[in-house]
Formats: sequence, structure tokens, C-alpha cells
Amino acid sequence: MSKKKTNPHRGSSLDDFLEKEGILEEATARAAKKALAWQFARAMKEQNVTKASLARRMKTSRAQLDRLLDPENQSVTLKTLARAAEILGMRVRIELLDS
Repeated sequence: MSKKKTNPHRGSSLDDFLEKEGILEEATARAAKKALAWQFARAMKEQNVTKASLARRMKTSRAQLDRLLDPENQSVTLKTLARAAEILGMRVRIELLDS
């Protein structure tokens, strides 16, 4: 009779797995940036705001706005996030949580 292999990750959370693999911080940052980019894109679509007009209103370049809207680009400043949010009638809230 063969012994069935057990999954070493069974019963653990995704966070536990990512932490064990040493990639929890990176995965969390990437997920947050994707969520932000999606929310900005959705707000722009709902308000019929083009990239060019938002860049003008933010007094920034289209390239800077493209970085903000790129879910893979994590090099966006808090100032840029806050400025875009304000123009779109939103605000940025940042929380630090205990681990």
C-alpha cells in the first residue's frame, strides 16, 4: 500500500505561504498597486476623463500618469497618488497594520 503525500501548505493561509517563500512584502505591494491602478482607471472611465486631460489637470506629464495607471509600476509617489485622487474626487488612505 502506497503512502499518500500530504500537501505541506494544507491548512495554511496564502500570507503564511508567501511569507515562508520570502515574497510576502513584494506580493502585497504589487497587489496594492494593481488595485490602485484599477480604481483610478475605473474612476476615469466613469467620469469620462482622458489620460491627456487628467495629466493636464495634475500639471504632470502623460508619462508620469502612465506610471500611475500601470499596475506593474510600483515607483509612484504618495504625492502623485493623492493629486490624482483629489482631481477624481477621491482621497488616499494609508494604514499600517500590525503583523
